[in-house]
Amino acid sequence: MTKIEAYLRPNKLDVVKSALGKFGIHGMTALEVIGCGLQNGYTEVIDGYEYDINLLPKIKIEVIVADNIVDDVVKLIADSARTNKIGDGKIFTYPVGSAMRIRTGETGDDVI
Repeated sequence: MTKIEAYLRPNKLDVVKSALGKFGIHGMTALEVIGCGLQNGYTEVIDGYEYDINLLPKIKIEVIVADNIVDDVVKLIADSARTNKIGDGKIFTYPVGSAMRIRTGETGDDVI
């Protein structure tokens, strides 16, 4: 099993979620996060004071998938989230040692 963690533009969540659902992946976690990278943020003037806003809103999604479909899912997420502009996000993968469904006690690939 592999955990896929993707940081996306907030407006791309529904597109990515829909694409994952069509691929057969219905379980995911989505979090609202803030972060910075190459996008560098922007300067905003509020009540006459300048503020550098360099932590921008993003969505972090996490999915656990079988090892044999990791490349397909990463490509699907990237293709769904891409705008070809700085700030599209990043995708990371991590091996998952074990998993258990609490309700039934199932373990391994049966959990996903």
